[in-house]
Amino acid sequence: MARPPSSKPRKTALPGGLQEILFEFRPVGNILRVTAIDPKTGTEVIMVADPRYGEEAIKRLAARKLAYVISKKKGSQSGENSGDMLV
Repeated sequence: MARPPSSKPRKTALPGGLQEILFEFRPVGNILRVTAIDPKTGTEVIMVADPRYGEEAIKRLAARKLAYVISKKKGSQSGENSGDMLV
């Protein structure tokens, strides 16, 4: 006999080792303006999304963008990918 689906919300691992992400959804006409913030670093990203994709999918995309921006910041602070040349 098949088990009934669980009513518990799934906990998914956050990308990039993030521990917590704060989200803000603001409707602007037919779109959503989504802000994702890492409270530990204070890094903030903003994206525009189609509300038809659903809140969980939009959160996942915003979290991936936030993790990407944080990793880029870490890379540039350590001197990698800086593009500066000494003459």
